Amino acid sequence: MRRGARLALYGGIVAVVVGLGLYHARVIADPAYSYTGTFRFGWSVLYVGVLVVTAYGLGLPELPRTAGRALLTSIVAAISGAVVISILQLVTGDALLPRFVVFGSALLLVPWYLLCAGLAVGGRQKETERDRVLVVGSVDEVAPLRVDLRRAPERSAAVAGVILPDDAGQPDGKPPSDGPLVRRAGELNATVLVLDQLAEADGSIVDQAAELHSRGLRVRSYAQFTDEWLGKVPLADLERASLLFDVGEVHRARYGRVKRLMDVAIGLAGVAVFGLFIPLVALGNLLGNRGPLFFGQERVGKGGSTFRILKFRTMAPQPSTVGEHTVVGDSRVTPFGGFLRKSHLDELPQAWNVLKGDLSIVGPRPEQPHYVEQYAAALPFYELRHLVRPGITGWAQVKYHYGTGEEDAREKLQYEFWYLRHQGLALDLRIVGRTIRSVVRSEGR
Repeated sequence: MRRGARLALYGGIVAVVVGLGLYHARVIADPAYSYTGTFRFGWSVLYVGVLVVTAYGLGLPELPRTAGRALLTSIVAAISGAVVISILQLVTGDALLPRFVVFGSALLLVPWYLLCAGLAVGGRQKETERDRVLVVGSVDEVAPLRVDLRRAPERSAAVAGVILPDDAGQPDGKPPSDGPLVRRAGELNATVLVLDQLAEADGSIVDQAAELHSRGLRVRSYAQFTDEWLGKVPLADLERASLLFDVGEVHRARYGRVKRLMDVAIGLAGVAVFGLFIPLVALGNLLGNRGPLFFGQERVGKGGSTFRILKFRTMAPQPSTVGEHTVVGDSRVTPFGGFLRKSHLDELPQAWNVLKGDLSIVGPRPEQPHYVEQYAAALPFYELRHLVRPGITGWAQVKYHYGTGEEDAREKLQYEFWYLRHQGLALDLRIVGRTIRSVVRSEGR
């Protein structure tokens, strides 16, 4: 339902913008005027893109949880799209898209956004009811699973029950349809069955799982479930040969080239924005953050090579060149530096690192060399993340809260391996969209 609501929202944007454009061309303007044969149609396509980005960036249609929040988000998204396209036309001096289309679309889309948000909320409730998970495994395995499903799952679900492998087996000679696992699934009204490694190795459990599958239940291994529902590679997988998967940036040359072209295009735009903000940040730095304007730090990049990452300085000048992880409420962050972090303006200079090829827009976040050495000694296959360019943003950043220490590095590594396994342009764009949402909601440290 949520996917349907999203498609409906995007389809409505196209229908409203193009429909108003055609109406204006045929009724308000010269009847002989050809709408599709002019630059106005190109501006309409661009306007559709702007509206889609602003709606997605603000979390429509699925994120608003209340009617009031949905109304406010719908209004802001529609107005933001109209303002952005108006500014673009003003800057280019090419105001070919009529105000009737720009502001008429914004007005009509507000109720449409609201309707799609309502459909997404209903879909979320139904999905939560639909995905009732029965796990055949140990309590220790299920505890972190419950936490992850509450945090930010890719597909809504809840653990309805747990049964130990020793209790789920069926004695020889008895039909699977009468087994304890089948009965337990019926009692819980489960719709998804998850098997751990011990359960997968038990023939009687697999026979019962096949029976449940024939009745319509989805059956997944623990690794498959975490991949599909959580967007991560489970800890148990970090020590198995299943990590020997193709990595898009390494094994698909065409994807690597297109990704680099996108990085250069966005990097050029970022450098332009960076140049515009330098005077404003320099003034703020002079008044509330005395010291150097920029901050550089060694980081580990692709292939284990090091580079110097560039940021606007947000802390009081440090005597050491080796930085420590920042924490929430870090006393070293100045008030103006806190604003830069909250707004993510401190990361604008990294556009230069992108152009140089040190960074990509999307990828694992680069760490300092001494942390890489520490984590590589403690976490299996940690250096696999250095097969690709590190990124300004990434799957681990949008899925997991900012954290420091070995346990947080272990958790983020699971998301980074999932990104490497599924790396592609569609996923990159999805991560960029989620990053825009976090920036709009002013999530920073």
